[in-house]
This record gives sequence, structure tokens and C-alpha cells, in this order.
Amino acid sequence: MSITTVGIVGAGTMGNGIAQACAVSGLNVVMVDISEAAVAKGIATVSGSLDRLLKKEKISAVDKEAALARIKGSTHYGDLNSAQLVIEAATENYDLKVKIVKQLDEMLAPEVIVATNTSSISITKLAAVTSRADRFIGMHFFNPVPMMALVEIIRGLQTSDATHAAVHAMATALGKTPITVKNSPGFVVNRILVPMINEAFFVLAEGLASPEDIDAGMKLGCNQPIGPLALADMVGLDVCLAVMEVYLQEFGDSKYRACPLLKEMVAAGRLGRKTGQGVYSY
Repeated sequence: MSITTVGIVGAGTMGNGIAQACAVSGLNVVMVDISEAAVAKGIATVSGSLDRLLKKEKISAVDKEAALARIKGSTHYGDLNSAQLVIEAATENYDLKVKIVKQLDEMLAPEVIVATNTSSISITKLAAVTSRADRFIGMHFFNPVPMMALVEIIRGLQTSDATHAAVHAMATALGKTPITVKNSPGFVVNRILVPMINEAFFVLAEGLASPEDIDAGMKLGCNQPIGPLALADMVGLDVCLAVMEVYLQEFGDSKYRACPLLKEMVAAGRLGRKTGQGVYSY
């Protein structure tokens, strides 16, 4: 299947980032959200991001205008009918995603591929609520989408080889580097990353080193661009805790138990950058 138009449900951080990546690569985009204000904000964010690239001379003014012209904003799901691939990029909430996926399944032509940009929800489980389980797949982009090269392509139990091939080719055409992943909690990157962050909290709780030295050790010793504790603050300590609790529930393995210090900090409302206080003060 040749993908020339991509539909995106959600004009927030991930949705508008995916829209930008698609439009810059020459694909037409239909970006849908529930209100005109949300759509306008999403397009304005893309425009601002392109302005920064223009200032750095990574794109030309002509490139910027051409990319923006390829993005159509809408509040009507019916406008997605021109797409060969529709990516759901709404908030990471199972019930909301099920509602959107069912709505898309009912209105889109049978051959259209539906993808979800989830970071944790089962692709197999979401596919099962549709009539196109073989044409349902996960596309986990990383934030900020225009800058991050990785896309996890997650196959549900029902995903067909043709669907995987089409989405893999599309991700490559965006200039991304796709990796293929089986459906499992956390997929690959977060399965490794979040337990590492959790272990950093155990190290901190045991008083082995200061937060600054823990982060410096991982940056300088493992060539990481940001230390695990600073990254936790960026992601949100509540998000890290929620992911660990999902792993413990799904795998039933005590190695996924959340660090008590992480739990205590979340209980205190010290969630990281978004609250001004986490491991560090902001």
C-alpha cells in the first residue's frame, strides 16, 4: 500500500509533532481534534517549530510554507477519509483510545490502516475492539517527534505482514529509524528505561551518592545525554511510578517493585518539572 495522506487524531504535543514530521517529508496530513482552538494551537506549534529550523538554516522559507500547506486542520472525523493511514495520538488513556479506535473503525474504508501512538497500552487488546485487527498496529514515536529518530513499530498478535511492511516503509520515508517490537508492556525502550530510573531511586534512597553524582555517573560512564533522575523529573515521577506498577501487575515479578522513595515523592506531590519540584528544584 502506498501512503500519501496520513490522518492524525490529536493535535497535542505528539500529534502535532507527528504532523510536522509527515508534512516535512512530503506527505499530506489531516490533523483532527475536538475543538478549533486545539487544532489552531497544534498548527501554531508546528509553525513555531519550523521557524526554529528556518532560523538554524536547516530548512528554507519555501520548505516551511510547503510543509504547512500540506497540513489540514479539522474538527470533523469525516475529513480523515482521504487518508491511507490514520494515527491515533490522543492522551494515554485506555478508555479514550478505545472510544476513538471504535469510531475510526466504523467510518474508515476497510483497507485503511489504523495505528496508535501508545507508549504502554496493549496493541492486541486495542486491535480486538475493531473489525480490522489485521490492519491495526502500534507506532510509538518519541518526544520531540521532529528531532527523535526512533519509532517503535509494535505488532499485535493479529497484525498482518502487509500492514507491518507498509508502516515500516512509511516510518523510514519520514527519515526515522523504526524498530519492530512484539506486543508487551512497555515494549522495548520503556521496558528497559523505567526500571533503570527506578533503580536510580533505590541508589538515591540508600544514600550511595547524591542526585548530582548519580546523574553525572550515568552521563559520563554510560554516555547518556541526561541522567536518570533528571530524566525522571522531565518525564514525571507519577508517570514513572504508574509504569512500574503496570509492569508489576502484568509480569508478576518482584523485580518491578517501585522504589518506596519514588512512591513517597509522588505522594508528596513532588512530580518533577511540571510541579517545580522533583528530585531537583525548578
